[in-house]
Amino acid sequence: MATPIGNLCDITLRALHVLGLADAIGCEDTRHTQTLLRQYGISKPLLPVHEHNEAEAAVAVIERLQRGERVAYVSDAGTPAVSDPGARLVSAVAAAGFRSMPLPGASSVTTALSVAGISGDSGFIFAGFLPSKADARDHAVQQLLTEKRAVVLLEAPHRMQALARALAPLGERAITVARELTKQFEEIATVPAAGLSDWLQANAQRLRGEFALVLHPAPQAAAADDGERVLALLLAELPLKTAVRLAAEITGAPRNELYEAALQRKARALDDADNAGDTGNADGEAA
Repeated sequence: MATPIGNLCDITLRALHVLGLADAIGCEDTRHTQTLLRQYGISKPLLPVHEHNEAEAAVAVIERLQRGERVAYVSDAGTPAVSDPGARLVSAVAAAGFRSMPLPGASSVTTALSVAGISGDSGFIFAGFLPSKADARDHAVQQLLTEKRAVVLLEAPHRMQALARALAPLGERAITVARELTKQFEEIATVPAAGLSDWLQANAQRLRGEFALVLHPAPQAAAADDGERVLALLLAELPLKTAVRLAAEITGAPRNELYEAALQRKARALDDADNAGDTGNADGEAA
């Protein structure tokens, strides 16, 4: 079940009900979960189920289920099995013939997306934590260069500077940085990828706490007809080269294609003028 990512008031009524009914609670960190349970006056046996013992701990959970017990599972914050332990536990429980019931609630992924100001039409992908090794991380960032959708990333404070340097080649592509979501020192800002490192360094406090980042969708190049439409409007008022340059800057359309289109428009205009002159001469002779 999902638990608060910071503010303990974000627990759901259903989660509290289920925690009260459970015979035991599996958790990523017993100390962290104990703090949450004390807040709401709940006392239950705690079973450590974390990334280092998940396979073995799943056996103990299944044994309890076989005895008819109810077992709840929580990670330290947010939704289990989303960049947190829990997936192997769920898989093992299913393989043993038991059912897992998901309880929705707080999630840094959807919380960060909701404040990034991105249209849902573009969709998004969840990349989570990028690789810790520099070469693998740089390769992952290169793949993001061509990703047209928004990308949600997670990062720990001690790796944020390295991530910022890796994302710098994305240039002006916007990134919404959400630090310490729902906590006392929550901070949210949208900056260009190339400026993320400077933003972090501007305040020493910004390298503390957990991070969720939303890489905004890559800007879509304007369609060719958009470029030509803008070009036509500019050609009516400006010299050809100036119109081409501005049309390319405004729409993102290739300048060489716009230049060729402008030459074709100019040629057609000359042909139309010549034809109009020929028609006028013929009419004059007929008169």
